[in-house]
Amino acid sequence: MQLKLSPEDAAFREELRTYFTTQVPQDVRDAVAAGRELTRDQIVASHQALNAGGYAVPHWPVEWGGRGWTDLQRHLWHEELAAACVPVPLVFNASMVGPVIAAFGSQELKERFLPATANCDIWWSQGFSEPDAGSDLASLRTTAVRDGDHFIVNGQKTWTTLGQYGDWIFCLVRTDPEARKQAGISFLLIDMKSPGLEVRPIELIDGGHEVNEVWFTDVRVPAENLVGELNKGWDYAKFLLGNERVGVAQIGGTKRALATAKEHGKELIAADPLLAARVVEIENELLALELTALRVSANSTDGKPHPASSVLKLKGTDLQQAVTELVVDLAGPAALASGAGEDDSDLDFWQRRSTPNYLNMRKTSIYGGSNEVQRQIISRTILGL
Repeated sequence: MQLKLSPEDAAFREELRTYFTTQVPQDVRDAVAAGRELTRDQIVASHQALNAGGYAVPHWPVEWGGRGWTDLQRHLWHEELAAACVPVPLVFNASMVGPVIAAFGSQELKERFLPATANCDIWWSQGFSEPDAGSDLASLRTTAVRDGDHFIVNGQKTWTTLGQYGDWIFCLVRTDPEARKQAGISFLLIDMKSPGLEVRPIELIDGGHEVNEVWFTDVRVPAENLVGELNKGWDYAKFLLGNERVGVAQIGGTKRALATAKEHGKELIAADPLLAARVVEIENELLALELTALRVSANSTDGKPHPASSVLKLKGTDLQQAVTELVVDLAGPAALASGAGEDDSDLDFWQRRSTPNYLNMRKTSIYGGSNEVQRQIISRTILGL
């Protein structure tokens, strides 16, 4: 889609393009372009480079680093990040806990955490899902019991993405076991160096270490680390998840991945009309999703997630998976072989990575609220069924 931009917005896009291609470390951009996994240091360096120019948290309140951009400018920001092979700012910081603290935290919490969160001086982890509370998140059982000036936290979180790098973790905890599920939950900030907190790796189907279990055994957390009101954490979680579902669509990244796939497989695509039609179908659906994103962007700013964010999450993750499946088909049968992902394989790097990427992207239709749950939200809140 080619947007008809005003001269001001065209200049804004050029400003973004210039900054992203000159100020973000080249090794980071090269790794993203090649589909390589970024190190912790690379993620932090990229985030901090963006923050130095005011591009890490543009959607935050202006007093805490936001830019007051229009919806179109935020869309262009996403587009130019993807086009320049710049990773989005660390989502746990920029799109999850930061907006929650800015909207609901005390002034003390804002001053203590927001500047460091914006600059990725703190790496935040997300402590929501539990073994028996994934899509049914309100069934969580990790408890926080008040003990004087502290809460005592016991329980387990799982699927904590990149938790091995975390400095702090924002958690949903049950503070009123007698209340109905949603009503007894609070939002708590916990130092991951606290005694009694343990991070254990989970090996994924693609062989990588991306997610973790986090165990809490009598972890003492200062009561001042409570965000907002006691037992109101479910409201804050819905606000956070609304932001997450918009961001998880990754439209710009999917467009870049599809363009790369077309380049690698151009001869196969040109020779196979059915394969070409498949590519065109994905492109058309990406265009429709992009238009939807433009219509609903910034609609979580009033503290309530816009129901259309579920559409973005549902369709965005479907298309991410469709592209990785296309890449596997273009890579050919050898890419499926055991050991094909190893560096000593005769295959090109993109072929070696095609199957691990395909396997890894199975997660996208599960996290942030499974796509089945998104369909239920859409049926109730949009279709009125």
